[in-house]
Amino acid sequence: MKNALLTVEGLSLDFKTRHGLVKVLEDISFAVEKGEMVGIVGESGSGKSVLSYAMMGLLGDAADIRTHRMEYAGVDLTGSGAKALRGRELSMIFQSPRTALNPIRKIGHQIGDVLARHGPVPRGQLKKRAIEALARVRIPDPERRYHAYPFELSGGMCQRVMIAMALASSPGLLIADEPTTGLDVTTQAIVVDLIRALVDETRMGAILITHDLALAGEYCDRILVMHAGHLVEVAPTAELFSSARHPYTRRLFSATPQSAATLDDLAAIPGNLPDLSGPLLPCRFAGRCPHHQGDCDALPLPPLDPAAPHGVRCHHPENAHAA
Repeated sequence: MKNALLTVEGLSLDFKTRHGLVKVLEDISFAVEKGEMVGIVGESGSGKSVLSYAMMGLLGDAADIRTHRMEYAGVDLTGSGAKALRGRELSMIFQSPRTALNPIRKIGHQIGDVLARHGPVPRGQLKKRAIEALARVRIPDPERRYHAYPFELSGGMCQRVMIAMALASSPGLLIADEPTTGLDVTTQAIVVDLIRALVDETRMGAILITHDLALAGEYCDRILVMHAGHLVEVAPTAELFSSARHPYTRRLFSATPQSAATLDDLAAIPGNLPDLSGPLLPCRFAGRCPHHQGDCDALPLPPLDPAAPHGVRCHHPENAHAA
């Protein structure tokens, strides 16, 4: 993508442990455009959240990150100037708002902290701007809620506060890491509706990380499918749903309730994710794949073409037909 807001090329990540290296991510490449909402889907343990933490610089010294290129609006996210960029231009919503929010500090003051750090906003304007931020995410009676503590709000309201904090600095890219975890279905829809509306309104880029393929399909423009630290398929949402090609993606569809007419139509993905601390085959899905052949174990995975609208990393992808 020539005008990409975020560009990641060849990102690999290992964790150093007392038992050796854990190969968490390998050769991840993708881009996000301005005004685009991209979904990253996959099973728990696929590396979705770790990828977001790597982009946000939230991993500790145990993480060994290697990348050919990781840029936001042309600025190197691995360079010395990236720290000031994060939080101002890149913001993140975490899985558990009650854990992420300070339980003994009023939510208005917490939003004010973000504004003061990434503003610049005059101290006398912090309260007004914080109330405006609450109103922006459609929290009823924002002037009263400004004085509320997190325990006084529902889970959905706390998540809206997290969105307000993430958007306080008017970022260009928002990363939402499983933002609907622990919320009921109705509240999930309200939260993701809000994120989608803000993307359309402000033209910021957004990444929605979720294990819910149906949720990503409803709200995202493109979907990236991850398996065991590999990015295995990338396609526009409508095309992925009509003609998924990677065997893993197709099995995700089979395991999604929305794709099944009855319970008997649901099919669990056999096997487990590979042990990322042990020896790994070139294709990490090989042990679970019904199309596994000898060359899958001998040849490196084909690269994803960043210029291709529909990319798949597989030696034997399935024919493009209805998923």
